[in-house]
Amino acid sequence: MSKHPVNVRARPPAATADYRAVLKQALQSHQAGDLDIAERLYNDVLELRAGQPDAMHYLGVLCHQRGRSDEGMRLIEAALKITPRHPDAHNNLGNIHKECGRFGDAERCYRKALACGPQHYNAQNNLAVVLEAQERLEEAFEAYATLLRQAPKFAQGYYLMGMFLRNHAQSMEHVEQSVECFRTAYALDARNVRALESLGMSLYALHRLEEAAQVYRDWLAREPEHPVPRHMLAACGAAEAPSRAADDYVREVFDAFAESFDEQLLKNLNYRAPQVLAEALGERLPSASGELDILDAGCGTGLCAPLLRPYARRLVGVDLSGGMIEKARLRGGYDELQEAELTGYLQAQPSAYDIVFSADTLVYFGELQAVLHAAHDALRSGGWLAFTVEVAQGEDERIDLSPSGRYQHTRRHVERALSSAGFSRVSIGHDTLRKEGGQPVTGWVALAQRTPGH
Repeated sequence: MSKHPVNVRARPPAATADYRAVLKQALQSHQAGDLDIAERLYNDVLELRAGQPDAMHYLGVLCHQRGRSDEGMRLIEAALKITPRHPDAHNNLGNIHKECGRFGDAERCYRKALACGPQHYNAQNNLAVVLEAQERLEEAFEAYATLLRQAPKFAQGYYLMGMFLRNHAQSMEHVEQSVECFRTAYALDARNVRALESLGMSLYALHRLEEAAQVYRDWLAREPEHPVPRHMLAACGAAEAPSRAADDYVREVFDAFAESFDEQLLKNLNYRAPQVLAEALGERLPSASGELDILDAGCGTGLCAPLLRPYARRLVGVDLSGGMIEKARLRGGYDELQEAELTGYLQAQPSAYDIVFSADTLVYFGELQAVLHAAHDALRSGGWLAFTVEVAQGEDERIDLSPSGRYQHTRRHVERALSSAGFSRVSIGHDTLRKEGGQPVTGWVALAQRTPGH
């Protein structure tokens, strides 16, 4: 659902204790993640008391969580006809619109929530997010500032303000301000480790390299087994870079990122990698006739599914993050989803696919040869590999681990790895994949074919 937890405090009903007890059980099951039980119990409440607004509201939230967003909206709208001044219901209806990409509708819902409850911090926070998504940046900044004035102890508000300042930085002063926001966010909530990770990245962007490294050293001293500071210490040049990002690092980052992944990438960072790669691949393929077996390698939340589905007889998604897999399952479009490490998965799929498609996944691999060799063997004769990685400048063969935690590759490294893996008909272009720190991130857009007849 939203990265902001649903407020599941039931409004006091005016009827018998029977349905109240069932509603309480439903809310407890919902909060515990037992969605099957919660859905059954919400429906039981509505049988006991038709039109009970809390049951309709939270059943609507649950329907959206299960991928039935239209049904969820109808239920919450029906609840609001009965209790029109319920700020939580307006906020949750806004969340559904936001996560379906209807930012104007979401904005109207959040403004209604704030009209009903001016101190509803989640609605204020969400309003800022959708204003940012609509590129109304001055209004978004004011909305974040209002949130921090209203809720000076709200750690997530400082974190999001820090991200806003860095993502849209027009000067180094904005990055400096993001540092203070991330420090405050972590001071208010020591569980917000993403604030620490972002703090180090902002310090690195300011060329305060030793301070960035010290953030990760201190974090590692407190949590010696935590994969994120271990990886990020290498990313800022203070430790030896691994040949690829460790599985536990990737899993930790993307499980934590799953709830807000689409929002941050698509709406705030102008994420374009899936579309750019799909367009490049489409030029090499026959018309979209639904006859190919396709692997979305590193499927994330399933952003690539609608781009690949027209070509696919069978579309499989694989990802190391269980949180991402669950989001992809809710989005739909796949015939199968697997939680697995990519190289190992490919090695177990000899000649299984016509296309292996990987948008912004190999940025977590340094040396590419092993994974590209596995992809070659997973393709059928004449099959295509399509992937993006970030550009490292220079004519030499080099891999850099950037302060973002992602690897960058020179063109020569990509060419050598593809040749060594056995690919022919190689094409490597470049395009902008996303924005970071207000600046475009350029990537290699690589297409390679397994030689027909081999």
